Amino acid sequence: MIDYAFMKIKTYHEHHGLKCGQIARQLGFNYRTVAKWLNEKQYQPRKTSGRTSKLDPFKDDIVRMLETHPYTAVQIFQRLKEDDFGGGYTIVKDYVRKVRPKRTKAFLKLSFAPGECAQVDWGSYGAVTVGSTRRRLSFFVMVLCYSRMMYVEFTVSQTMEHFLACHQNAFDRFGAVPQKIMVDNLKSAVLKRTVGQDPVFNPKYLDFANHYGFTIVPCAVGKGNEKGRVESGVGYVKKNFLAGLDIPDFSILTPTAIEWLETVANVRLHGETGKKPVECCVKNAIV
Repeated sequence: MIDYAFMKIKTYHEHHGLKCGQIARQLGFNYRTVAKWLNEKQYQPRKTSGRTSKLDPFKDDIVRMLETHPYTAVQIFQRLKEDDFGGGYTIVKDYVRKVRPKRTKAFLKLSFAPGECAQVDWGSYGAVTVGSTRRRLSFFVMVLCYSRMMYVEFTVSQTMEHFLACHQNAFDRFGAVPQKIMVDNLKSAVLKRTVGQDPVFNPKYLDFANHYGFTIVPCAVGKGNEKGRVESGVGYVKKNFLAGLDIPDFSILTPTAIEWLETVANVRLHGETGKKPVECCVKNAIV
């Protein structure tokens, strides 16, 4: 990747007009290294087998193209062919993959005050024996946004009755009700969601929210990452609790899950907060 760094230095200097010190700060390089490479016409790698690539004279151009536009390797290959490049597509594709600037999806990380918000969602995990039948196994997760305290309850259905009962059981477990509950646009909570318009809430869920005094906050359309805390919680239940668990019958799940919450999930050092969820809670308040 040294040849790529050399090309970056040349590009910043020749095409953006940056000076040696500015380039060093921008790339995190030593000033002397930048100054040395600026005085060289092209990067001279240590000699190995002496082999050269047909792509070498075009590498500067590839870097510049990638920095100015999100070209595909095919588009770059086509442009190089127009400039009399005599190599094949594969070496172009491999080099583009090597030097293409990494893109990260930008998103706003939400923060919450104690007692402000909880997030809820459903998870599914195969099937389970219930008496003499096999039923789809579902589980409800509520996570308190500030402390990351978690509640989980297993069901064999995701009906409105189960949805509301799980909420009530979570409130009882936590000993209080959060000010807001954030949900994805599932039908139990939101009947219709259109960009630019107020959401149409499920009337049963809205009555339930009014009764308990919390506000329903649906995620923005296409923004399921806004409830990332509970999505992480669903994944944590699958990986830490359910993976490898012997479930001879549905009846063992409730007591086993409660024990797991008390001895593992809510007393672990949370990876993001660095604190135990149970220790973030204030007496007689939900956080």
